[in-house]
Amino acid sequence: MNQKLETYIAADNIISPLGFTTAENFEQLKKMQTGVQYFEQSELSPEPVFAAVIDSNKINSEFKKFPVKEEFTRLEKLVILSINNVLKQNPKIDITGKKTLIVLSTTKGNIDLLDTSIAQKFDKKRAYLWEAASAISRYFDNPNKPVVVSNACISGALAIIVGKRMLETEQYENVIVVGADILTHFVVSGFQSFKAVSSQIAKPYDASRDGISLGEACGTIVLTNNLSNLNQDSKIIVKAGASSNDANHISGPSRTGDGLFIAIEKTLTEANVNASEIDFISGHGTATLFNDEMESLAITDAHLENVPMNSLKSYFGHTLGAAGIIESIVGLQSMRENTLIGTYNFKELGVSKPINIIKQTTQQQINNCLKTAAGFSGCNVAVLFQKQ
Repeated sequence: MNQKLETYIAADNIISPLGFTTAENFEQLKKMQTGVQYFEQSELSPEPVFAAVIDSNKINSEFKKFPVKEEFTRLEKLVILSINNVLKQNPKIDITGKKTLIVLSTTKGNIDLLDTSIAQKFDKKRAYLWEAASAISRYFDNPNKPVVVSNACISGALAIIVGKRMLETEQYENVIVVGADILTHFVVSGFQSFKAVSSQIAKPYDASRDGISLGEACGTIVLTNNLSNLNQDSKIIVKAGASSNDANHISGPSRTGDGLFIAIEKTLTEANVNASEIDFISGHGTATLFNDEMESLAITDAHLENVPMNSLKSYFGHTLGAAGIIESIVGLQSMRENTLIGTYNFKELGVSKPINIIKQTTQQQINNCLKTAAGFSGCNVAVLFQKQ
C-alpha cells in the first residue's frame, strides 16, 4: 500500500434551496442570503416552522433533462442530479469503471416512502438505505457495490474520510461521495418531540439561540488519487480526518466537548499540522444550547479559539446526512476564493468560551480549512482540507 498517495478534490456540487450548483450556492452565501423560510402550515408540520425546502417542481424539471431507466424517489433524483453535475464538470471521471466507487451518506434515505401514496410506486425494500444506494448505482451502471455511511449528523464528513481511506487501499482511483436527506413530517416531528426546533431562523452560537432549523440538500464531492483526473489548476487535498465517540447520551452531546476535541487532535496529528496553521473552521453550529457550548469547549481545548469560524446551518438548515458534505464543499469554495462566509443571524456570542465567529463575508487567505461535526449518540468528526 502506498500511503503517500494524496486524496485530491476532482469536482463538487451542491443542490439546495439556494441553487443547483456550487457556484450558485456560494454566490448566495457571499450575499448572506438564507434558504430557510417560514411555513405557517404545511405537509411538514401542522404548526408554524422555519425550514429550508427545495422546490420539487425544479427537481422534476431538471431530472427530465436526463435519461430515465426506472422510477426514482425524490431523494434519488437529487442524488442523480448532483452526480450528473460533477460528471459534467469533470468528464475524466469514469463512473462506469471498476476503479470508481460510490459512497452514499444519508441518515433517513427514502423516508418519504412512509407515505403510502408514494410507497405504492416502489418495492417496499426501497426504504432500506442500501436499496436506495443500489438504485443510484444502477442508474450510472457502476459495477461496484455502493458503500452507505449512516452515522447520525457526522455522516457526510465521515463519508469523506471513508472515501479517502478507500483510495488509500489503491483498489479505487475515484470515489464519488454523495450526501442527501429530505424533509418530511416524520423528520420534522421527530425533532419537534425533542423540543429542539427553533421558533425563528436558527442562530448558531448566539446568546438568543433556541434550537435548529431543519433543511434538505444534496452534495457531491469527487475524490481521486490520480492527478491526471484533475481539470483545474488549483489543487486541494483531503489531508487528514478522524472520528471519535464520547458515548455521552442517545441525543445530547458531551458537556465537556472531549469527543470532538479528540477528533480534532487526531486529525491535526495525522496531518502534522499545528493549531496555529489552521486558517478557518467550518463548524457544526446547530444553534442548540448544548451543541454550540460543547463546540466552544472543544475548539478552545484545541487552541483554535482565535481561528475564524462559521456555521452554515442558518443558511441551509440542518441537512442531516448532507450537512457534512455541503458544508465541506462551501469550505472548499472558500479556499478557492479566499472568502470567509459570515454566520447568518449571529449577533452576540452566547457560549462560555470566546471563539471567533465570523459575522460578515470577508476576504482572507485560506490554506488549511478544518471541518468539524457532531451528532446523536456522541459521535464526532474532524476533516482537514489543504491547498497544495
